[in-house]
Amino acid sequence: MIYIHFIINPISGNGKHDLTESFLKKHFPTDRYLIETDYTEYRGHAKELARLAVSLKADFVVACGGDGTINEVASCLIGTNSILGIIPVGSGNGLASNLQIPRDIITAISIIKNGKTSYIDAGKVNNNYFFSNTGFGIDAMIIKKYEESGKRTLPAYIRASLSSSFDFRPVKALLTFNGQTKTVDPFLLFISNSNEMGYNMSLTPKASLNDGFLDLVIVPKLSFPEKLSLGYYVITNAIHKFRKAEHHRIKSITIELPDTIFTNAQIDGESLNLKTNVLEVSVHEKSLRVLIPAN
Repeated sequence: MIYIHFIINPISGNGKHDLTESFLKKHFPTDRYLIETDYTEYRGHAKELARLAVSLKADFVVACGGDGTINEVASCLIGTNSILGIIPVGSGNGLASNLQIPRDIITAISIIKNGKTSYIDAGKVNNNYFFSNTGFGIDAMIIKKYEESGKRTLPAYIRASLSSSFDFRPVKALLTFNGQTKTVDPFLLFISNSNEMGYNMSLTPKASLNDGFLDLVIVPKLSFPEKLSLGYYVITNAIHKFRKAEHHRIKSITIELPDTIFTNAQIDGESLNLKTNVLEVSVHEKSLRVLIPAN
């Protein structure tokens, strides 16, 4: 008997999905599968439910939501015998897209039943895991404004981006990585494990989930015309053409923000205020098992 525990965010994708226990059980015969379903009720709840599923020795724990829900579930599966499954019903779905898990629910269910297991890397910021990306520059403000808008749509994301381009002020950062230390005032300080950040956009198209590296993008303080130019290159997935963008492959990085006390960050598309101004970011190679398409 295969035990699958589904953790469903009922408001992902504006709550338009129809993932119910009765719907799921129609696709998993009771002679082969034991199905349990739980619904998240608040931020952080998916972590509690995932820990419960692990304690019950679930073979697969399936995150049904966007990158934030997936992050909460996956963070609790590292170092356990439970394998992550994904039904992407969120707005951005960057990690699922990188794993070639489509938004079509029936196809995603088929992957859970017939897919194969793969190991992927995880990133870590102090005590917080990330699987897609994290950032400490303008993207952290964008995500905060995006969440405050109450709308998980591409237009809402674009509006948050435009507003942030006027409001964001870089702060000094001391970066230590790859045997060097440099001081920057970063407009963008972005670290990615995945080649997509959602909505089919990417700052790190060459990133890989299982190469043992993180991809670092640094963009310094910009003039307004340069901000417009960067925005164009981001939307067209051509940031490599933006001459002020630095790209590095790293195993780890230390980020110190001497002029602040706390750090505004985004981790897998969720806003987070870290109660420190020193960040240790590292890659944990092949630390998570996840279901992906068999072919």
